[in-house]
Amino acid sequence: MNWFGAVRTASGGMLRHTVQAVVLGMVLLVSTASATLGLTLLAANDGPFQRAFNAQDGAHLSVTVDPARAGWARLAATRNAPGVTAMAGPFGEATVQSQFGGQPFGQLALVGRPSPGGPVDDVVPDGGRWVSGPGQIVLNGTPGGGGPVVGSKLVITGLPHPVTLTVVGFASSITNTADGWIAPAEVADLQGPGTAPSAQLLYRFAGAGTAAQVRADLAEVTGALPPGTVTGAGSWLAAESQNTSNGAIMEPFVVAFALIGLAMAVLIVANVVSGAVAAGYYRIGVLKSIGLTPAQVVVAYLSRVGGPALAGCALGVVAGNLLAVPVLHQSADAYGVGSQQVPWWASVLAPTGMLVLTVLAAFGPALRAGRLSATQAIAAGRAPNAGRGYAAYRLAARLRLPRPVGMGLAAPFARPARTLVSVAAIAFGATAVIFAFGLSASLGRAAGIQTLSATVPVQIQQDGPGGGPNQVPTAAQDAAVTAALRAQPGTAHQTVVYFNGVKAPGVAGNVNAWAFGGDSSWIGYGVITGHWYDAPGQVDVNTAFLNASGLSVGDTAIIDTGTAQVTVHIVGEVFHPSSDPAVYGSTQTLPGLAAPANVLQCDVGLRPGTDTAGYVQAVNNALGGNSPWGATTQKDGGTFYTVAVSLVGLLALMVAIAAGLGVLNTVLMTTRDRVHDLGIFKALGMRPGQMLTMVVCWMAGPAVMAAAIAAPVAVALNTATVHAMAGTAHTGVPASITQVFPPSRLALLSLAALAIAVAGALAPASWAARARPAVALRTE
Repeated sequence: MNWFGAVRTASGGMLRHTVQAVVLGMVLLVSTASATLGLTLLAANDGPFQRAFNAQDGAHLSVTVDPARAGWARLAATRNAPGVTAMAGPFGEATVQSQFGGQPFGQLALVGRPSPGGPVDDVVPDGGRWVSGPGQIVLNGTPGGGGPVVGSKLVITGLPHPVTLTVVGFASSITNTADGWIAPAEVADLQGPGTAPSAQLLYRFAGAGTAAQVRADLAEVTGALPPGTVTGAGSWLAAESQNTSNGAIMEPFVVAFALIGLAMAVLIVANVVSGAVAAGYYRIGVLKSIGLTPAQVVVAYLSRVGGPALAGCALGVVAGNLLAVPVLHQSADAYGVGSQQVPWWASVLAPTGMLVLTVLAAFGPALRAGRLSATQAIAAGRAPNAGRGYAAYRLAARLRLPRPVGMGLAAPFARPARTLVSVAAIAFGATAVIFAFGLSASLGRAAGIQTLSATVPVQIQQDGPGGGPNQVPTAAQDAAVTAALRAQPGTAHQTVVYFNGVKAPGVAGNVNAWAFGGDSSWIGYGVITGHWYDAPGQVDVNTAFLNASGLSVGDTAIIDTGTAQVTVHIVGEVFHPSSDPAVYGSTQTLPGLAAPANVLQCDVGLRPGTDTAGYVQAVNNALGGNSPWGATTQKDGGTFYTVAVSLVGLLALMVAIAAGLGVLNTVLMTTRDRVHDLGIFKALGMRPGQMLTMVVCWMAGPAVMAAAIAAPVAVALNTATVHAMAGTAHTGVPASITQVFPPSRLALLSLAALAIAVAGALAPASWAARARPAVALRTE
């Protein structure tokens, strides 16, 4: 037989075994998609800010100016300043107070920009459209999370007549140059009475890699304008620091899921391909008996798996790119980089790698088949070697289990190598599912502790007409807040929080200090070690403070508040993800901080059953529209936590699907091996329900073994990942964040292994249950 005949023979065999070819193609499709997604996530996590900054022509420097001092033409001429490589603007700018849904929405810096593109700060749309005229606004960020969506109304307050703006879209600036964008013609209408006009200039420079270079660049721009024109500036380095920190926090679990997906893809593909070749041993023996040479046998069976593999990889890379779109959207939100794309090399490397893996996995069994004699190949293509699994069958019989259950549980011992691969595939999938649930719970607890949303559902903040920058509320206005809170029957706790910078010997720069004017034990800060302060002279600090000072819980420290130097006793380490040192204490312990200018907010705890939205509305009504204070509802978590939890769930689903296909392949191969036995069982009277039970039980034992492996591995992986994420965020971890697996929950989650096994086994089990004896015997 010539080479063409050998390949044609392989093609004919593939067509006769359509189900096997489809399964091979499906597994490679999912594996290639998983590999593409895994490589994409690894690439997305590699310096996401810098790549997005370059792609979106981010602004090295955003400068706020007074156009009345220089004129628009003079401002535009600064594009010729030394070192400037690109400039955008000037754009009119207005800083306004806003409300959404009748509640304060905060202070917004709005820029009048005619289009999202330009030579600097190419704003990336993220839903809706760009403004086309007055009365419209595009918000910086993403929709959802309880905030505005496309079509929502924002009310701009603090003007003689409030202005309503309709949200027509969302977009992202890589350096957050504005909170929102409006029509250029509307900027003047949103500037309050007596407010000086303002404009924004955006620059890119030849050299802006360090803070010193940015300061020098700012000096060049400032020197090119009349004195007093520049009123403020923002450096890209601050945005880089924040976004790089988010990327570092995301890295541990992104890498964990990517590696799990890639490893399982390799395992499943190797198992599927080697099984496909091994399943053809009987046919190989027949072909060798009619003249195929060993080399032709190898080529024939490499060709046999090549067709389905090529189709699966091609479709897989397409599916991987489609799946990557929502994943990268979530990833870009978490990193704050506007947009991310699948790198071209991931779309090449994933299918190429899977095809190479397929060839390597098939080459060994095919080479062995080529070396076998015709009689050896025919024998190898039959059922497992005599004697395998008999001890397990005898043990199952002694246990007096129902015959279908006993036979099903004993079957994996006939193919121990295949069973181990099944155990590994199920264990990977179950580990991913348990890990995803645990990590989501850990991130949820971290969000609750960091935002205090569960214990402090309401905060009173300066967010009204009288609460503009550098304006201190009067004593009467502060007293009105206290009276309004006391008058509400739902108020359980209220504590005034003061904030300012203090000094501590041995710590460079300022230390952020929070001082509480009253009982603060109810607020619920997460304590890593020690306890929350409960006496004068005691303070709590964050991990960054301990790292910067070299002190530990139990030591004493000197705090200089600006009005006094006090010696304090560190009694606890607080969960506060930040690289900035922080200290927490009472106003009695930190004298001088309880000044009107240092009032940050008032934390409010509610009585059980109190409606939060109604409470906020009642307090704001009591304060009146002219009060600088306003009640706001605490959010359940930041964008990072929301995006991270969503991404974890999607990645876990991908891995679980791949694991299910691996199980499907294993059961399909076992069904093919034992199709003659199945036909005999059916002929002897085994009912469809019993057949279904027996085939599903083939995977019950491997599933239990996989669950026993997956549960402790997932717990350890969750703990290690949370600690790694916390390490990049410069903080320790309270024990409650990692203790998310009580025995009952872990036992329930371990059933994921059984669910994956049953889901993968159902299709071939159903075929076996429905097949007539004659059909089963002919299928062999």
